[in-house]
Amino acid sequence: MNTKFITRTAILLAITIVFQFMKMPQLVTGSVVNAMLLIAAGTVGMWSGITIGCLTPVIAFLVGIMGFPLMIPFIMIGNSLYVMLFSMQKNKILGMILGALVKFIWLAISVKYIIQLFNVKVPLKIVQAFTTPQLITAIIGGILGLIVISLLENYFRFSKE
Repeated sequence: MNTKFITRTAILLAITIVFQFMKMPQLVTGSVVNAMLLIAAGTVGMWSGITIGCLTPVIAFLVGIMGFPLMIPFIMIGNSLYVMLFSMQKNKILGMILGALVKFIWLAISVKYIIQLFNVKVPLKIVQAFTTPQLITAIIGGILGLIVISLLENYFRFSKE
């Protein structure tokens, strides 16, 4: 790992944490977190986005945003899938949409079926939070992320790094 990767990933993670600490509604916080995942992947690299995507659910639990810790590994996987599908597509809009759909499907299946295989009763509020809102926040965040990536690419192109 080089210094630029670590520094930029840390800055993007710090910005993401600030938004998580604000404890805004899921629509806002989720959209910003998803935007930050794609911004990290689009400007620093896929592993930056995955790193942030794996740390944010733990942080959300620690700051009291997410009260169902059994979802943490499923969110980590969902965030990683979102970032990987975005990063692997040449067409970033298509990558964002595919990533959002796969993340949504993964989280919905996880909360409705996989966790329940372990005889865990998932509260309805948690099921509702990890179904359709996940698709909405991934798409909104993806659009915001694509806009910011475009702006940052122009900035990096004309500045000394």
